[in-house]
Amino acid sequence: MDEVVFIDFFAGNGIYSLGTRKELFPASSLMSLSLDLPITKYIFCESNAEQLQTLKVRVNKHYRKKNVLLLEGKPETLISKLHHYVPRSKGAFKVAVFCLCDSFSFDLHFDTITQLATHGYNFLIPFSFALNDRLNYKFYLKENRDKLKKFLNGPEDLGRLENEVENNYQFYKRLVQIYQGNMLALGYNLSLSTHKADSGLMELPAYQIGFFSKQISTKTIQHDVEATRHTQFELFQ
Repeated sequence: MDEVVFIDFFAGNGIYSLGTRKELFPASSLMSLSLDLPITKYIFCESNAEQLQTLKVRVNKHYRKKNVLLLEGKPETLISKLHHYVPRSKGAFKVAVFCLCDSFSFDLHFDTITQLATHGYNFLIPFSFALNDRLNYKFYLKENRDKLKKFLNGPEDLGRLENEVENNYQFYKRLVQIYQGNMLALGYNLSLSTHKADSGLMELPAYQIGFFSKQISTKTIQHDVEATRHTQFELFQ
């Protein structure tokens, strides 16, 4: 590959806190900059202007020499800008684009994925969100109904999900299956890796991360996922 572009759609301010002591750790945006990865361009997106400004300060302080672009806005509002800033493959010049879509919610519209898929973007999607006694499957199917409908592929998907689940575990499993099927319909190869869930907000024994690509075979994806499992835990623990 001549160019490898990494897009973080929910970059935040670059830092998150963990545990009762509120210890600070680098989030995926700053973590990706710190790792020795063959990435030629980083694009960090964040809808909160204050958080984006804080991220800018941290990037300039620690990673000034990296090729970093900061964009303010939600994913669905940034599609035209991404097409402007992301180089395209042409002839012998090859570009790979990897999008991290980790919102810890359902703030990524499937219509956005569909539009980006026309350009062959690859997606890394952690299926992690609050799921417990209070924020349970009934909450998402009622109070968060509109957001869930946009995260999936419309009302038909939502109806299938609603009619087939009776608890949090079934809700999570079926949601991932529906999303997986939608990505297959877009022509993607895919691999799901399973990771221990260690959060009071997500009361499941494990959660899954999906890697979706049109450029890489499923077997290669699975091999790479297993080989980099430790790094994934660092990024998403």
